[in-house]
Amino acid sequence: MERVIAIGDIHGGLKALIQVLNKVELKDEDHLIFVGDYVDGWSESAQVIQFLIDLSKTINCIFIKGNHDVWAEEWLRSGEVNPTWYMHGGKETMESYEGFLEDEKSKHLHFFENMKMYHIDSENRLFLHAGFTSMHGVEKEVFQQTLYFDRTLWEMALTMDKRLEKHSELYPKRLKLYHEIYIGHTPTIHFNSDVPIQAMNVWNIDTGAAFTGKISAMDIDTKAFWQSDDLPILYPNEKGRNK
Repeated sequence: MERVIAIGDIHGGLKALIQVLNKVELKDEDHLIFVGDYVDGWSESAQVIQFLIDLSKTINCIFIKGNHDVWAEEWLRSGEVNPTWYMHGGKETMESYEGFLEDEKSKHLHFFENMKMYHIDSENRLFLHAGFTSMHGVEKEVFQQTLYFDRTLWEMALTMDKRLEKHSELYPKRLKLYHEIYIGHTPTIHFNSDVPIQAMNVWNIDTGAAFTGKISAMDIDTKAFWQSDDLPILYPNEKGRNK
């Protein structure tokens, strides 16, 4: 049976990514949707990108672009180092590319350039990295960076009265546009949870892999989920973004 599995932020944690995919027990007919931030944090960002390129040759994959991916893409294209990026995991990403040939870097740049800003499936489920602000949906978002930086969508969903029905006039128009919304970007460990959190019809599957948390993968039909070990366990001699 075909499964659609959403996978949260990875942040250079190749060991954790392989671990969680082994727990998923992938089948050829599975579809994987990654919600972004493949790089920056742990020491294997370049290796994560190479792994995903190879994985996409055998498994149907959709790759959403996150804010860290935008920074890494800009560096691969121009060689310019964004100071904010450098301090938030970029240094580790640059170091992970030591030993990679220019041809390999070029293929990785192509991979970043072809990531999607969002994905809407046949059942009107939206997948994106962060959020959106347009009352008319992601297609009408004026500023593309909102899609990979916005936190207001998640904050709004968290603070809503859970008794509100979707047909209520008080139910936010943004949330009414889609059957479900899957995001990353804002770690659930900041809300005292190391598992995916549902708030109204929004699912946050970033369970803090950049810091002390895990990588999570969720079957979006059954809501069953799998997780890696905490990243500091898998990279005991590193700090990730816990600086």
